Amino acid sequence: MRESGRKQGAATPCAACKLLRRRCAQDCVFAPYFPADEPQKFASVHKVFGASNVNKMLQELPVYQRGDAVKSIVYEANARIRDPVYGCVGAISSLQHQIDVLQTQLALAQAEVVHMRMRQVSSSMSSDPATNSLENGSDKAIPISQTNKSSFNMDIMMVDQSNMGDSLWSC
Repeated sequence: MRESGRKQGAATPCAACKLLRRRCAQDCVFAPYFPADEPQKFASVHKVFGASNVNKMLQELPVYQRGDAVKSIVYEANARIRDPVYGCVGAISSLQHQIDVLQTQLALAQAEVVHMRMRQVSSSMSSDPATNSLENGSDKAIPISQTNKSSFNMDIMMVDQSNMGDSLWSC
């Protein structure tokens, strides 16, 4: 039977009590969250926040919220060890910057695709005999339905459907 993260009657202290070199009481607030087989978990928390502060934080919380609080405290402690100034905010900021850069690159790639399609359509229209007759001074007007502009309209519709404009102007 497990109680407070330890076997009942066992003399093995939790990681917190072991690090603090004290006897682990039956009602130790650290025991359920810092088992003896994970000493580094409490070591980083103790180094950043101190055992007394963590004890106070856990005592102020209802028991059902303590597990999530310990996970957050451990995560922040590890982040503070890696980056003492910014902690996990620095990691979040770095990831947000990477997202911004990638969104900009995506918008540029989408714009390049549109530009290439427009160039392809314009080159295919210039080689079309119907449009050449207009450029050569022919007085005959050719209805749009007879020209090869249907592929142009499909390209425009495909660009509109991809919501490319939203990402282009948000940069």
